[in-house]
Amino acid sequence: MKLFAIFGDPVSHSRSPLMHNCVFKNLNYPACYTRVHLKDGSKLRDTFFALGLSGANITVPHKEAAYNACDEIRGFAKTVGVVNTIINENGKLIGYNTDADGFMYSIEEFGDIKNILVIGAGGTSKALSSRFKQDGIVVDVLNRSEGRLEEFKSIVDNTYTWDSLVIKKYDLVVNTTSAGLSDENYPCPLNMLENILDNTSYVADAIYGKLTPFLKLASEKGLTYKDGSDMLLGQGVLANELFVNGELKKEDIRMYMKKSFEL
Repeated sequence: MKLFAIFGDPVSHSRSPLMHNCVFKNLNYPACYTRVHLKDGSKLRDTFFALGLSGANITVPHKEAAYNACDEIRGFAKTVGVVNTIINENGKLIGYNTDADGFMYSIEEFGDIKNILVIGAGGTSKALSSRFKQDGIVVDVLNRSEGRLEEFKSIVDNTYTWDSLVIKKYDLVVNTTSAGLSDENYPCPLNMLENILDNTSYVADAIYGKLTPFLKLASEKGLTYKDGSDMLLGQGVLANELFVNGELKKEDIRMYMKKSFEL
């Protein structure tokens, strides 16, 4: 029996155990998936081995710490320095990033997106912004302060703080902060957010399973919006493929993982 887990702070809200266990149970795969509330990201590696895990997912705020915990980085994670999926490969931790492709899957229905404003400058923002640029999308990043924006200057087209933001037209605005996850906060000051949403066509939040204040405001303005559920599904399917090392069919994984959202 293989054991998998998700690390985060907070982590009690995570649907990942339900998603992955639904796949394992229905496809008779000998594995179980649980949650690990980890406050100190520097202890991720030791905790991983202490629990005897075969693999793990990592959510906020530990995705960059997860990168540092790995022995080897593969695929897109190497480009962005952010890991959300780890595989134990013969005692070595191999890091991947499935967030970005999961998000691209989730916004397909919005059609041709040419420019995006990403709010937040954490690991999820870095992964998504880098992936957007790969597709030739113009990307701006907004963050409360300048500090974390330094590493974005070589990745995206423009970076702004709350004090320097220039309002312009966007096809899509994405919240990657934790604002609204366990509180009723907006990702930036309300008057600023009002102006931003008055100048966009679509809105997406990386947070799932909750109508955050950010999405509620988008709804009140009549904007087409979505939470992070489809992103969660997309990245989950890719992560599960890595967990089972190709032993299960992708379409079967997707089918049962999608069914878990009905539970």
